[in-house]
Amino acid sequence: MKITIIGSGFGALTAIKKYRKLDSQAEITVISPKAEMIYLPSLIWIPSGIKTRDDLTINLSNFFKRQNVTHIAGHVTSVSEDGRTVYIGEQAIENDGLIIASGARFIKKLPGIENAITICEGIDAAEKYKAKLDKMDGGTIALGFGGNPKEPSAMRGGPMFELLFGLDTLLKRQGRRDKFKLIFFNPAPTPGKRMGESAAKGLLKQMKKLGIETYLGSKLKEFTPTKVVTESTEFDADLILFMPGLTGPAWLADSTLPKSEGGMIRATEFAQVEGLEKTYVVGDTGSFKGPDWMPKQAHMADLQAIAAATNLHAELAGKPITQSFNVELICIVDSLNTGILVYRSLKRSIILKSFAFHWAKRFFEYVYLRQYK
Repeated sequence: MKITIIGSGFGALTAIKKYRKLDSQAEITVISPKAEMIYLPSLIWIPSGIKTRDDLTINLSNFFKRQNVTHIAGHVTSVSEDGRTVYIGEQAIENDGLIIASGARFIKKLPGIENAITICEGIDAAEKYKAKLDKMDGGTIALGFGGNPKEPSAMRGGPMFELLFGLDTLLKRQGRRDKFKLIFFNPAPTPGKRMGESAAKGLLKQMKKLGIETYLGSKLKEFTPTKVVTESTEFDADLILFMPGLTGPAWLADSTLPKSEGGMIRATEFAQVEGLEKTYVVGDTGSFKGPDWMPKQAHMADLQAIAAATNLHAELAGKPITQSFNVELICIVDSLNTGILVYRSLKRSIILKSFAFHWAKRFFEYVYLRQYK
């Protein structure tokens, strides 16, 4: 059997491991720009110097060799024939089964968005932020995030809370917090509600305690080199960090794959692309049925990838697909010296704060990345 997996992020790598366990003989082809993974959750530690480019750039060549995987470097330009053919330009790659784990892209339609840094775009963005911060003697730094109105789950707010609280800690360590004004902005009146009501209120309470100004509940209009402009107000900012909402990859728009209003691939509870056989989607690329707080994060992608690989293997063997995935939000909101553990499922919600969670997050990174080196 010929299996194609698009992507080399969290969901794609989990899908590789799971499918290889199920079938030692399948021909697995992975398509991504490079045979590497960028460990995105730790980009928040580049500005403080805890992590560097080399720490977070993982060469996957050895992992692919161990898993007997063929890697093709390139950008997908199209998927046709209900998933049976993937194109990289003119090159056609046929498959018996497909798992799409190519990630999402940020919506960059807001006027003046080039004046803001989006740190989750990668290491270059994180290093740009660090360089600008290191040169500043003082001033106003504004941090915020947006969403995709047509795809409620397509936002990534957690890293912005971490950058905000981490920045407060870093400036205090450097003895220059009093020279900076920190501002948090968001079009929602209560940002962070996807983590639960208690967590959202706790985050706002912490901002107030730390002297962080907030501008909430007003739709963003534009960024200028020195201002953030909303429908109800505007404020000065010497440095703007902003995480836009998410939508599907560029190649998806012209494909025949079923798309949600928000521009992502519609999927079932089995991670199968709606209406298609032997074609699956995991992680940020997919639009899944479930609660509006269903997260776009690595843990969720891993759960969906296990379901996708399991079901694809069953389907190719002529068996019914039965593997669904749990909906779970689990993260540690880190602030360089402590962390808040947030867990949410359909049955329960847990919030715990401890300095130990900072070290737990760093230890998890170490253990997670070892398997891919």
